[in-house]
Amino acid sequence: MLSDSVVTLKGVGEKVKEDLHHMDIYSIEDLLEHFPFRYDVVELKPLHELIHDDQVTITGEVIYPPTVTYYGRKKSRLQFNVQVDQVTVKAVMFNRTFAKKHLNKGTTVTLTGKWDAHRLQITVNHYQLGELNKDVAIKAIYSVKGSITSGRIASLINQALKENDHFIKEILPPSYLQKYKIPSRSEAIRWIHRPENQNQLKHGRRRFVYEELLLFQLKMHLLKQRTQLTNQGFEQRFDEKKVTSFINKMPFKLTEAQEASLVEILADMKAPIQMNRLLQGDVGSGKTAVASICLYATINANFQGAFMVPTEILAEQHYDSIKEIFGREINIALLTSSVKGKKRKEILEGIKQHDINLVIGTHSLIQEEVVFHRLGLVIIDEQHRFGVEQRKALREKGLQPDVLFMTATPIPRTLAITAFGDMDISVIDQLPIGRKEVETYWIKENMLTRVLEFIKQRVDAGEQAYIVSPLIEESEAFDYQNAIDLFYKLQDYYGEELKIGLLHGKLPANEKESIMKQFMRNDLQILVATTVIEVGVNVPNATVMLIYDAERFGLSQLHQLRGRVGRGDRQSYCILLADPKGEIGKERMRIMTETTDGFRLAEEDLKLRGPGDFFGKKQSGLPEFKVADLVHDYRALEVARNDAKDIVERKLLENNLDFKQLKEQLEEVSFDQRFD
Repeated sequence: MLSDSVVTLKGVGEKVKEDLHHMDIYSIEDLLEHFPFRYDVVELKPLHELIHDDQVTITGEVIYPPTVTYYGRKKSRLQFNVQVDQVTVKAVMFNRTFAKKHLNKGTTVTLTGKWDAHRLQITVNHYQLGELNKDVAIKAIYSVKGSITSGRIASLINQALKENDHFIKEILPPSYLQKYKIPSRSEAIRWIHRPENQNQLKHGRRRFVYEELLLFQLKMHLLKQRTQLTNQGFEQRFDEKKVTSFINKMPFKLTEAQEASLVEILADMKAPIQMNRLLQGDVGSGKTAVASICLYATINANFQGAFMVPTEILAEQHYDSIKEIFGREINIALLTSSVKGKKRKEILEGIKQHDINLVIGTHSLIQEEVVFHRLGLVIIDEQHRFGVEQRKALREKGLQPDVLFMTATPIPRTLAITAFGDMDISVIDQLPIGRKEVETYWIKENMLTRVLEFIKQRVDAGEQAYIVSPLIEESEAFDYQNAIDLFYKLQDYYGEELKIGLLHGKLPANEKESIMKQFMRNDLQILVATTVIEVGVNVPNATVMLIYDAERFGLSQLHQLRGRVGRGDRQSYCILLADPKGEIGKERMRIMTETTDGFRLAEEDLKLRGPGDFFGKKQSGLPEFKVADLVHDYRALEVARNDAKDIVERKLLENNLDFKQLKEQLEEVSFDQRFD
């Protein structure tokens, strides 16, 4: 039986059992689902198809017995000729004199090694007597722990397959196997462990990619359905004509992407189910304008609105910009930790009595003292900066208010529908017409003086600059430029001509606020900073950003930093100072100079870094898949998502015998606490 312990297999004693347990293999089923992490593929091709300097495999007949040449201490060269496809090929082996006795004239031998197309020569690193059984030989390689080897795991899996193959149950409905032309579960497990050819390997893997993603998406859709059933909201009956009139009065025309997102959000607000939606859009794409219209709609429907942001500076900026959009039509309040005494009491009373329609603030909005009269819409900006408990506390302040999360981090679709699968997602993937693109350049250390002089020119023209460093203080582990050291070097370089500020995460909050406000007023012309400036700061006069050791950052982070400039009507520049040693670092710099499209950069970042690194492994909320890869299997993810939605909406898990095994498997499988 598949649930039997691995100790029932021949040869599994106490030590092997311990090693298997360290690999989370306890049962026969666990062993069968311990899939290879890679395969060694040996493929025989005709000589004319072999590529110079490639690792290749050829089979031929030894024409002359080998000769051995000795050179240096214990070094030897063994050379012989083989006939392949009526062509004589020279074979060379180093330090393998023992092979001479095996390679007699007329012996058939299979050789693997580096191919020299010019000399018709193979430098052999592996040989075996006789021919390969097939055109392609595929060897599964397994991840291991302890003293157990990949070969030992392979032999245990062979044994388990022989004895338990008939116990493997099919969990997918027959119609799905036919529709997608995928093998049965039993076949797929055999093919993934013991593929006889590339075709079997491809289809075995395809089966498990779909199965894993379908189970995961079913969990997500069931969670979403459960959330909707428990989170009954209320219909916000706003006057659509007045909302349209409000939009038409705005000083700019909405982009098509803004309009599409707005339609989705307003439809949710009108529905009797609590909204749980993520609005994602690039820096400067106009999320705040969409948020303002939604807040107007909730106020028009006689509800209150709350807008929560991560920092006081950002709260003040939103307060100023939204107040300008609304004019005197509504009563808006700003509530941060800086608002104290009598003024704070007045605001709290105004919120409680519904004299205040909209409150904008930081985490102060979730303090116990803040009591809303009729909270209808909560907007949380840069939602990943807030903890789950903070978001929950604000949500519970009203009678199931609609909640809109916003982020300026463009998230690739595959990650968005996985990490945020329990939310609906709206995307603003257009920038307003006429906005100037930030010009981006990649430089090496020898051009630094020219860049510093360029910054001086821009400052003399009345503009400002950010200079970003990846570390705060010097570290023995890295020789990357650090912010404090850089601050003093720049002071020495520019002297008293320019006023320079230093901003980093270890400063007290009030000091950070003070420095940022000085920069916003142009009391400081250059701001040396770490990535604390990544989110939310809006200084239209800042037109240049120089990022030291740019290869230390991911594409998405570089793009977020670049978004701090180009916020006014002047041409802006982002300069990447980097000397990457690896190909990935060089590719990252090249892509940054080629595009300012945040969504394309996010996709490229995902390919270069992987899903766990994109969010940060601890914060990712992404499940670990055994076979599926969110980057390469995005099409399968879309198919699985649509199928899961159909299964849940049609309640097929409840009343259809074809889905009985799938339902049982769903109850057993666990991806992550977040989804259980």
